[in-house]
Amino acid sequence: MSTEAAAPTTPASRYHTLQVRAVVDESHDARSISFDVPPALADVFRYRPGQFLTLRLPVQGKYLPRCYSMSSTPGLDTGLRVTIKRVHQGRGSNWLCDQVKAGDTLELLAPAGVFTPRALEGDFLLFAGGSGITPVFSILRAVLAQGSGRVHLVYANRDERSVIFRDALKALAAAHPERLQVTHWLDSVQGIPSVAQLAELARAHRQAQAFICGPGPFMDAAVAALQTIDMADAQIHVERFVSLPEEDAPAPAQTQPPAASTVDEAEVELHLDGQVHQLRCGGNETLLQAALRAGIAAPYSCQAGLCAACMCQVKEGSVHMRHNEALDHRDLAKAWTLSCQAVPTSARLRIHFPE
Repeated sequence: MSTEAAAPTTPASRYHTLQVRAVVDESHDARSISFDVPPALADVFRYRPGQFLTLRLPVQGKYLPRCYSMSSTPGLDTGLRVTIKRVHQGRGSNWLCDQVKAGDTLELLAPAGVFTPRALEGDFLLFAGGSGITPVFSILRAVLAQGSGRVHLVYANRDERSVIFRDALKALAAAHPERLQVTHWLDSVQGIPSVAQLAELARAHRQAQAFICGPGPFMDAAVAALQTIDMADAQIHVERFVSLPEEDAPAPAQTQPPAASTVDEAEVELHLDGQVHQLRCGGNETLLQAALRAGIAAPYSCQAGLCAACMCQVKEGSVHMRHNEALDHRDLAKAWTLSCQAVPTSARLRIHFPE
């Protein structure tokens, strides 16, 4: 068997330089950084609530790509805003909190991510833990502004001073008393929330769309709570991030067992942004590599199986993922895969990217 093809690198030319408009302290350990978007880049940086930006950070002589969800909301905020919480020994987050000021410039990729509602109507159940409020806040404001359903936010933090967007959430709850319910959960007062406690908070909202973001154990508990009340898997949406490797770092080692079957080449029918593309993918080539080679602007960010920006659904055929830290068993059961890590194991494939 031939050696694995290297993952595509993200050339610096894919990044766009934006100026920092403002830096605002949101809590004792979190800051918001907002960016101006020039008119020429308005289409490039058009986004949906819940999506994220990849920033290219010059830290200690190296470039660190880091993904941060946007806390701004399209249609309500001008420009873009990310909200970043300090992390113990976090090179990227701490550099941003310590170094960046208004007037600076940073390099960013276009918005990406599928942690976003397909429609804003209907009821929503939102779980956020710590800085996981960032994309959830964007979704919450979009639903209140453009939808008509009810929203219940369960927001867990270590203590009261750690609550990000505290005043904004208070104002939104007062402005929408019949539509927005905010439940603050403080570990310092109530202890770490259990599956049973989260299930009781969610029970009245079993028919809602659920969006979950926060520390891993909190998200796992929230998912388990929703399964306890028999919420359908299709209604549960989870955002997971891990730190991305430095630029030019070796591709992550294969963590999945080698594919049981291989093909020399696959014919691929790729559906993206309303268009259908026909291409060929080598048996040792990822779907993303094949798409880029064919001149197709398929979405991607980390190329390491970590962020899910490149996720797509296998409608026909089969693939093998070399590395995956972004999709859980529920995603895999629905035939979602990561195009940056997926190689074909059948001679024909039909792949759909999210619309």
